[in-house]
Amino acid sequence: MKHVAVFGAGRIGRIHATNLAAQPGVQLKYVCDALPAAAADLAQQLGAQACDIDTVFADKSIDAVAICSPTTTHSDLIARAAAAGQHIFCEKPVDLSVPRAEAVAQAVAAAGVGCMIGFQRRFDPTFNEARRRMDAGEIGAPEMLVITSRDPGAPPVEYIKQSGGIFRDMLIHDFDVFRWILCADGDEAAWLSATGSVLTDPAVGEAGDFDCTAVTIRTHKGRLCQINTTRRAAYGYDQRFEVLGSAGLLQCGNHTPSEVVQWDANGVKADKPEAFFLQRYAAAYRLEIEHFFACLQSGQPFKTTVQDGVMAQKLADAATQSATTGQPVTF
Repeated sequence: MKHVAVFGAGRIGRIHATNLAAQPGVQLKYVCDALPAAAADLAQQLGAQACDIDTVFADKSIDAVAICSPTTTHSDLIARAAAAGQHIFCEKPVDLSVPRAEAVAQAVAAAGVGCMIGFQRRFDPTFNEARRRMDAGEIGAPEMLVITSRDPGAPPVEYIKQSGGIFRDMLIHDFDVFRWILCADGDEAAWLSATGSVLTDPAVGEAGDFDCTAVTIRTHKGRLCQINTTRRAAYGYDQRFEVLGSAGLLQCGNHTPSEVVQWDANGVKADKPEAFFLQRYAAAYRLEIEHFFACLQSGQPFKTTVQDGVMAQKLADAATQSATTGQPVTF
């Protein structure tokens, strides 16, 4: 039996805590949150205890922690869990600072504990099937990746102010997908150019951020990636990518609440994409938690490591620099 604690009782904390509690051989023992009432509510629902942070790290029975609290708390909690000998699942990003992310990665390695970063898109069944077919050589050698990642609406401006910016908060997933798909053979980014605009809400610009971006990446082997993002897509949560290879193309489209398409005299009608990430990636969130515990049991490496988190953060920093200065960045 693995005993686990969850930090964070917000919407993503609730998703992970619920999935953890449903895992065979796992007991969710503690829930921690800066708002004690939120922790108590979630703990009561899942048969756990609400407690403070120090209680978790002092309890020798805790085998693993899930860090789902605000980004600014991630690296400190990772470091404390590593020092306590606890395995770690942490939502992205590792930290808003690359040096701090690198330091905590070293702390994890020194402690000899497992640390998996929650890049859930690698566990999405549709995206995973594309990667499987690519690995099987069905489209030849991958050469170009195009990622579309659009939210249905921007988060509150107060959140944007402390998020680290759109490249670190939103595109961090897309940078990981880029590495997962185009750099599976060890290739990495060699050149990056990014630009951004404020087109959906002037308040986003006043907070020092962009709400629409375009990024181009070239790898050392010459492969190309283009990423387009916006904080506002009127038709829903738009999550697609396509990878072009020497012998073909793989496309991954949006998920919809139903697959029914109606054809009549007035036209063709279909459901809009899933409302947001909690719906679109529900299966991926469940599968990544299953993977975390399966790896702890088997000793196999995680699909998404703390080093993957560091590398995605470096790309996010480079994109921020490029969009701010108007100049490309080389690695």
